[in-house]
Amino acid sequence: MSTTKVPGASRVAQFISARRTAWLVALVPILLAGMLLGFVPEGERNASSTDSLPDDFDSTSAVALQSQLPEEDSSVAIVLWTAEEGKLTEAQLGAIGKQAGELLAEYAEGGQPGGESGPPSGGRPGPDSGGEQGPPEGMGGSQGPLMVADDGTAAYSVVPVLSKTASDTADLVTELRETLEADVPDGVKVQVTGPAGIQADVAAVFDGANLRLLLATASVVAILLIATYRSPVLWLIPLTVVGLADRLSAIVATQVLQRIDYVTWDESTVGILSVLVFGAGTNYALLLISRYRDELRTHESRNEAMARALTRTAEAVFASATTVFLGLMTLLLSAFPTTRGLGLACAIGIAIAASFVMVVLPAALVVFGRWIFWPRVPHNGEAPIVEGHSFWRKVGDRVARRPQAFVVGTVLLLGVMMIGLFQINTGLRPSDQFLETPEAISAADRLGESFPAGTTDPVQVLTRDSADDVLSTVEQVDGIASARVTTEGDGIAQIDAVLESAPGSDDAKETVAEVRDAVADFDDTYVGGGDAEALDESEASVQDRWVILPVILLLVLGALLLLLRSLVAPILLVATVVGTYAAAMGTSWWIFTGVFGFAAMDVGVPLLAFLFLVALGVDYNIFLVTRAREEAAEHGTKEGMLRALTATGGVITSAGILLAAVFAVLGVLPLVVLAQLGAIIFVGVLLDTLVVRTVLVPALALTLGDTFWWPRKVDRRRS
Repeated sequence: MSTTKVPGASRVAQFISARRTAWLVALVPILLAGMLLGFVPEGERNASSTDSLPDDFDSTSAVALQSQLPEEDSSVAIVLWTAEEGKLTEAQLGAIGKQAGELLAEYAEGGQPGGESGPPSGGRPGPDSGGEQGPPEGMGGSQGPLMVADDGTAAYSVVPVLSKTASDTADLVTELRETLEADVPDGVKVQVTGPAGIQADVAAVFDGANLRLLLATASVVAILLIATYRSPVLWLIPLTVVGLADRLSAIVATQVLQRIDYVTWDESTVGILSVLVFGAGTNYALLLISRYRDELRTHESRNEAMARALTRTAEAVFASATTVFLGLMTLLLSAFPTTRGLGLACAIGIAIAASFVMVVLPAALVVFGRWIFWPRVPHNGEAPIVEGHSFWRKVGDRVARRPQAFVVGTVLLLGVMMIGLFQINTGLRPSDQFLETPEAISAADRLGESFPAGTTDPVQVLTRDSADDVLSTVEQVDGIASARVTTEGDGIAQIDAVLESAPGSDDAKETVAEVRDAVADFDDTYVGGGDAEALDESEASVQDRWVILPVILLLVLGALLLLLRSLVAPILLVATVVGTYAAAMGTSWWIFTGVFGFAAMDVGVPLLAFLFLVALGVDYNIFLVTRAREEAAEHGTKEGMLRALTATGGVITSAGILLAAVFAVLGVLPLVVLAQLGAIIFVGVLLDTLVVRTVLVPALALTLGDTFWWPRKVDRRRS
């Protein structure tokens, strides 16, 4: 099928936007995607206990060895009873013991009789503890004696919870909590904590989370698109196209991850994927629609206008999407399986989003005609935005008067903002990982007031060596309140060692390190548990940053070198995105400590924030400098940069505000790690959009002149 040649437009762009083919290009992908959405579900996640742990670390080996024990599917729940006032009375203790016994008797069918397994720490057995009763259905092992605190204000019992997945654990803990609450004695408060309780509360955070994130993200995008276009109709088209790309991305990504053993995903992966697809996809849509609107002012035919707009936009979007795609793929170098899965999933999402925006969206816009811009319909003969004297042209003219001063001023501003970077502490304690304190955390804190602080999360030593020798060695370590063999089978033994210090504290981590040193001479002995995992995650995160960050920078620099075919501009542009990242991290740290009271930053946040800020920040670099290069060929470097700022200032600002708002949506989930990541990207994108890309980069180009493009020569035919 032949099409009329449109000057300045590629053949592909003409085919996509031609009158005879546009409806086909728009309809066929939508129908195919709709069929896939209707018949193919998201992939099923085969969760493993080592998914979130780094490869080849001591705690990971401990968990892997633990999975070979006869009770490999068990997680420990701790039921805590506390007096609402004063001490527990003898009558209350009797009722508590009876409650535990009745609970065990009620669910005895399918359970195991009580054995040697007891609580992981000292105390004194309480009356009517029900220690010989069988566990509830789904809860294996022995319930053990009721342990009463020396101060008489609290008592607890240990319940192994048998489950295959986090959702199963959540269901069992919820059932346990409801049963306990129904029969708790007057004047007594009952709570469930321990690893199973914390796992259940984390699962509750993500219950319906993806739907909430999707609705919140789509709502934010819709509101900002309406505000940007000031049209009751236009916003529906890009939102629909990007929304379809988002759902397709979730299915394709999870189906791919399900089939690759090297990667996996967790509850947050699909949510972050949606945020990225909506943010980046809408950014690309804004750039295309802005250029299309401008071309409609100089072309009578909307098909020709779109062909030219798509041709001029495609290079920038392709370069940007490719850079982000490759940047995300660097996460495959991570030591964490879930981080690798996040990188692969988001890379797939970027590819799908860019494809839909560059193929389906332009065809759909052409099919609907000019009226979709109502009430601000662009007409042929109107002056294009680049010829006007908009707000951004006024900003450019002011920068042009004293570009050196603006360079110095903005660099100093970034320098001040990044001071906080050198004060950052990483490593969240278990009690600091939630924005709203769940029951398991508050119960753990209360348990630590009456029992050894490490009761809720003991150090777990897994060994194939002599259990007695390893136990004797562990007991001699300073800071160990108690230690005992809790499980044995198939030549493997698990030793639970309760620490005197609270989980997540510096003292706890020091004690874990001493335990590891003490058992280092044993050939097949590994130290796990929450504090051990936190130490290994911190070390692995540092290794990830040293490996992945330089690769991301090289990829971004390489992409800019190929795109601009110059040396000076790419180096300066990479320096600006690194400066933006450092300033965003420093400023966010002040916000975290001064406003929200966070004591530390999650160990994985710096890497993900760097990836998203640098990879997405280069978008705006590419949007601006590709237009500046185009304009410089006709008007020279100075005027070309000013015209580029005039043409793209508005769309970059809109895109940046939208992207920042979309990532801020991560705060709808009460997890500190997602709130921190969203906040850093929010600050960084706004800083990049409003200061770096619209002031610093133009000022650098105006200061250097043609040297900005060196060694490339600038065609100054009309300069």
